[in-house]
Amino acid sequence: MNRPRTLVLMRHGKSGYPPGTGDHGRPLAQRGRREAALAGRWMSDEGLHIDAVLCSSSTRTRETLQYTGIDAPVTYLDEIYGGTPFDVLEAVRVYAPTQARTVLVVGHEPGMPETALTLDPDGEIDRFPTSAYAVVAVGDPWAELGTAAVADAHLVGVRVPRDGAAGPQS
Repeated sequence: MNRPRTLVLMRHGKSGYPPGTGDHGRPLAQRGRREAALAGRWMSDEGLHIDAVLCSSSTRTRETLQYTGIDAPVTYLDEIYGGTPFDVLEAVRVYAPTQARTVLVVGHEPGMPETALTLDPDGEIDRFPTSAYAVVAVGDPWAELGTAAVADAHLVGVRVPRDGAAGPQS
């Protein structure tokens, strides 16, 4: 019997556009820092105790993770930056620790919502703005996640942290 696992797929916070800064190096805007912190509180309130993080190598994803306040081992990966669902799932299969029950992936759009829908094609995602995160219940071992042999995943919901919002809801 497989242990239940949770995959959290988070889009980076709202980024700034400083002159002369390329896409990979763009930092978070003030709003991005504030909403990433709110996302971290929501994850905690929801009982999502993150055991490991896989994070895109971009500046805005690194800063998003920093502002969530999540304190878990992190692996920074170039393949998540601009990654397709195949790239994201391959990163999880290769880098997620076997014993981790909850893994957070901090990446970009469209990779994060498309990965959630790849795992649960019947799931629904109406929108996935900056700082949003999808919670996916997973029954498969990380090393088999998203392979054709197994398909035990369910999109629990998408959370959109915004000031004044009620908090995490399914």
